Amino acid sequence: MPDNTKMEERTIVVDGDVVVGNHSEIAYGFLAHSIIAGERVKIDGDVIADEEVRLDLWSNVNGDVRTKKNAYLGEKVSINGKLTVKGDLDIGTDVHIEKGFEAKGWIMIRNPVPVIVYLFLYLAVLLRLGRGEDVEKMLSELFEDEETFNERAMIIPNGTKLALDMIRIPNKAVIGNNCHILGNLRASSLEIGDNTTLFGSIRTKDGIKIGQKTKIHGSLVTKGAVHIGEKSWVMGEIDADVITIHEEAKVDGAMRTSRGVFFAHDEDGESEQREDEFISLDM
Repeated sequence: MPDNTKMEERTIVVDGDVVVGNHSEIAYGFLAHSIIAGERVKIDGDVIADEEVRLDLWSNVNGDVRTKKNAYLGEKVSINGKLTVKGDLDIGTDVHIEKGFEAKGWIMIRNPVPVIVYLFLYLAVLLRLGRGEDVEKMLSELFEDEETFNERAMIIPNGTKLALDMIRIPNKAVIGNNCHILGNLRASSLEIGDNTTLFGSIRTKDGIKIGQKTKIHGSLVTKGAVHIGEKSWVMGEIDADVITIHEEAKVDGAMRTSRGVFFAHDEDGESEQREDEFISLDM
């Protein structure tokens, strides 16, 4: 999740683009610059974009779809609301739009290039330019004009379950700065930036890293290490292999760890692991 992402009651507001992987289920709508969804994606809300919208095969949107530019709908896409396109509409066969559509540009009835092929061709061009070392950055630039770059993109991996009370990510999760996140989060590992608020607990396998001035309204459970930055606040318990906490951070609940707790004093929150500051808390 990029900086300034806000999860509201029914909508995720992203200050950038959104890429949703195949077979993901999202119990929210999206408000973003551009929105692209892979195969068999379910979005339970409105999809609103300033730039383009691209929905791949068999995807379903339980709401309206609105874009100020072009829209691309793959075969058997279903929209349970109204489709409004101020640019061109490229639409596949057997597309169902419950409340009709409005397009001010050209309408082409054909199957658009599948999302996976679209991404592959885009990345292939960038690889030829010698920029293969940073695929994540390339994806974040996906929807911008050739001469501009966008470093803000919400990338949702394949098979993600994002419900109203639960966020399940099959691999690593990264949340940026100044975000407002709702729901208990489950991932292989998690990194959260500064000044972010999460209303829920966190459970991972490989560790949790929390930046500065971040608030977690829940507990942390991991088999790995926990790092808590300066002036952050965990309003619950922590259960981890080892915990590093800045001396100006706050934890309301108990801290349980097999290898101990280390206190950090430097400005960046990196641990100065001194023997006299080690606290062994048996589980």
